[in-house]
Amino acid sequence: MNSLLVELQTEELPPKALKKLSEAFAEHLAQSLAKQHFLADASAVTAFGAPRRLAALITNVLEKSPDEPFKQKLVPVKVGLDAEGKPTQALLKKMKALGLTADVSDLKRENDGKNEQLMYEGIRAGVALAKGLQTALDAALTSLPIPKVMHYQLADGETTVSFVRPAKHLVALYGEDVVPVSALGLTSDRVTSGHRFHTQGLISIRSADGYEEQMQTEGKVVPSFAKRREKIVHDVKAMAKAMNGEAIMPEDLVEEVTALTEWPVVYESSFDKEFLSVPQECLILTMQQNQKYFAVKDSEGRLMNRFLLVSQLEAKDGGEAIRSGNARVVRARLADAKFFYDQDRLVTLESRLPGLAHVVYHNKLGSQAARVERVMQIAGRVADLIGADRAEAVRAAQLAKVDLLTQMVGEFPELQGIMGEYYALHDGESRTVALAIREHYQPRYAGDALPSTPVSLAVALADKLETLSGLFGIGQMPTGDKDPFALRRHALGVLRMILEKGLNVSLAELVTIGYEALQSVAGVKDAREALMAFFEDRLRVMFKEKGYSAQEIDAVLAAHPDRVLQIPARLDAVRTFSQMPQAEALAAANKRIGNILKKSPAETTQVNEALLQIEAEKALYRALCDVEPQVQAAYEQEKYTEVLTMLAPMREPVDRFFEDVMVNVDDPALRANRLALLARLHRTMNKVAELSRLAK
Repeated sequence: MNSLLVELQTEELPPKALKKLSEAFAEHLAQSLAKQHFLADASAVTAFGAPRRLAALITNVLEKSPDEPFKQKLVPVKVGLDAEGKPTQALLKKMKALGLTADVSDLKRENDGKNEQLMYEGIRAGVALAKGLQTALDAALTSLPIPKVMHYQLADGETTVSFVRPAKHLVALYGEDVVPVSALGLTSDRVTSGHRFHTQGLISIRSADGYEEQMQTEGKVVPSFAKRREKIVHDVKAMAKAMNGEAIMPEDLVEEVTALTEWPVVYESSFDKEFLSVPQECLILTMQQNQKYFAVKDSEGRLMNRFLLVSQLEAKDGGEAIRSGNARVVRARLADAKFFYDQDRLVTLESRLPGLAHVVYHNKLGSQAARVERVMQIAGRVADLIGADRAEAVRAAQLAKVDLLTQMVGEFPELQGIMGEYYALHDGESRTVALAIREHYQPRYAGDALPSTPVSLAVALADKLETLSGLFGIGQMPTGDKDPFALRRHALGVLRMILEKGLNVSLAELVTIGYEALQSVAGVKDAREALMAFFEDRLRVMFKEKGYSAQEIDAVLAAHPDRVLQIPARLDAVRTFSQMPQAEALAAANKRIGNILKKSPAETTQVNEALLQIEAEKALYRALCDVEPQVQAAYEQEKYTEVLTMLAPMREPVDRFFEDVMVNVDDPALRANRLALLARLHRTMNKVAELSRLAK
């Protein structure tokens, strides 16, 4: 066994795809080689990914795959042998096609459940690594998650190749020896290119195991994506700390910078303090998106007029030219941001409102101006429900989308809401209104912060309810894994706000408020039932992630609790009830009652005591009359565990009832009375949860 190295050296690969490409390249190579039995249990795979190369190092690779016994089904016996037991043309033709030679007497017979089959058993000779690697390389290249394929011609001017970027060199080494394979018009060798500026000429890789070290020492390339990333993070943090600051390092930016540099070197630069008058979110986003810089905050969280950049050049002058050059570039970018900010503030948000009439929200739901009117209507009603200031909620809803018309948000859509807050404060709006404009998009993603004030909550709920009601109303529900309007995220946001902010509101009422605001739009149908079911599905997901069982969740949601805020307490009560010795019998009885009532629905829950004949039904009626007021009192106080605990003594009278009493008797009055008794019991038992869902 020996180590195997495969490297494709290319033109600059797309940075946002590099990590996935490198990992997939190594993974697919290893999987194919393992499938062909070239790898051992102890084989390890290392993926390398740099701006101009994809590579994989695999240890403990066999030079030749082992010989293997195999079994091949041929044809049914009745097809392969004639009446005298001699091979037919069909059998001979099949064996020739498979390249098999054997005497008929050596063939085995097996029954596959339908026919008796002729089987060939033999030994398949192993293949050389070159052949196995060629198969693996072809499979890996066709399986790469390439975002956009590039077509280019080879040096002969005739052959066209398709790949993510033009490939320049193919290295394939088994230990110190070249493995003869080809790909993308290239024939394998041991030569590759090093750093574009720090090296000259080609580098000859001496061995597979020495590849990484040789590329670093001679090629000035850190081929490991993980190690480059680690170095960048360490150096940026250390340099920021030396500046008495902290670098802002979003994950996406770190990944992208890692994919852009072969030999990362961190430098510090700065910009004029005058730009700090621009909201720091604008400056940070400008540096991150346009220049891939790491902004720096001081100990109090304020943006500093200094930033860190990652180059792949070790400058002889200590980086002075790099620092000054980047300072000039960022100045132009920040000047644009300041211009946008200054120009936007010349016009108030309110004066921009008419412009929303020219912005299409949805071709079936009208303009943003029409949508704003609906969100205002919903926000006012929601504010009343949750105790928020109605006037401020309506005002914030009116202005929440206007920053979409500003130059800053036009340049950086990520700043919508954020810039609205700044511009609202500049216009003299209250801090509560301005904050609600910023926060009404929250939560934007799983784990995001929720709106912080009642007014912000009212507008955020209104915004999401309008979206859900409108799109469900025109039939634009999510299907399968497709959710182009992020409706699942909107629904989860509504539920998180209710649960985590303790909003004791009716979900059905919120859905109705949303629907009623959309009634003025032609073509919008009443989709409240579908939307409630959609919310219920999201609740199942949420509580399953919190550790509740599917059975517990199903029991609670089957009772259709009016207020989402009650659900956690109901779930806890069901969990406690399930551990009681009487739970299983009561759940089974509840299921039985439900089945009886489905077949013969009770017309009333009023029980005529005079019609009770058998002692068992009288005992059940007395027990029910005793427990009902206690259950109702505890239920009204939302003491759900107490409600279910009170049901425990009902087990004995319920069991006796089903042992001694026949419900569907011939006498219609007697039958109706017993059905009324069961319906009343069913209603009492299922106040907290549908207990039949707990039956095994």
